[in-house]
Amino acid sequence: MVEALVTGRVAVDLYPEQLERPLEEVETYRRYAGGFAANVATGLARLGVSAAVFSAVGDDGHGRFLRSFLDGEGIDCTWLGIHPTLRTALAFCEIWRPDRFPITFYRTPTCPDWEVRPDDIDLELVSAVPLLYLSGTALAREPSRTTMVALAEARGREGTTTILDLDWRPSLWGGAAEYASELRRVLPAATTILGGDAEWAAAGLDPGGNRSATCVVKHGAEGVTVHGRDGGTRSEPGRAVSVVNGLGAGDAFAAGWGYGLLRGRDPASVANAAGAIVAGRHSCSTAMPRLEELESCLSGEEYARSGGSPG
Repeated sequence: MVEALVTGRVAVDLYPEQLERPLEEVETYRRYAGGFAANVATGLARLGVSAAVFSAVGDDGHGRFLRSFLDGEGIDCTWLGIHPTLRTALAFCEIWRPDRFPITFYRTPTCPDWEVRPDDIDLELVSAVPLLYLSGTALAREPSRTTMVALAEARGREGTTTILDLDWRPSLWGGAAEYASELRRVLPAATTILGGDAEWAAAGLDPGGNRSATCVVKHGAEGVTVHGRDGGTRSEPGRAVSVVNGLGAGDAFAAGWGYGLLRGRDPASVANAAGAIVAGRHSCSTAMPRLEELESCLSGEEYARSGGSPG
């Protein structure tokens, strides 16, 4: 049985092996599976959650690489489509530690994961799966936008959870007003909303004033604030880490939060630990911790810093 269905971007990440250089001066890159859906599903699978992705790739070598990687992680790729003509999306990043990681996306005017349609997925599964992830970027273009709204409207069974990751990528939108407007179409389905300070601001949402969902505000190194549906607020301090690449930390956080909810553990503590581990590594997907690494981090012990660090 699928415990978690993750929607949104599946792409190839091309990350520089030369750190702290502008893109035009980078000589070599390392290729990884990437994108919100690939990263979060990998994070869940490595923590023992049965995960599936709903997205699409191109009929090309990059697409085959992504499917092979996800299959190898034990992720259900039944709903990972193959677009016959569009190329798999790419993302190049720069790494300027500790907190600047600009991304150049190759996904416009459209790409396979923005072309998914409601009839590409079993809506009965969507209505029943215990945990569904939606992301902001999947709302940026049609027909993916309409498809995500259909998935949100299919939710509602008692006992199911829907996590909305705000996933604000300014370069993929016409502006914050458009982004905020489209987000509101899926907000009624969300039982948890995740986002950084800038993402909440772009969405025009007050995390402290929402009683329909648990609202989680990530503050980077300063930790996280959780606003409960009952009006209560709690804070979880950040974890000390020597940052290599902060791009995957948010996806690791999302995976850790979902794992915590499904397994009855404190999601804020688990998510913070997962995010810290990945921030200390070069990649996103291959950096996702396995359960033993997560437990070591939570207990304060040393944990392995493998996961694609540049040589």
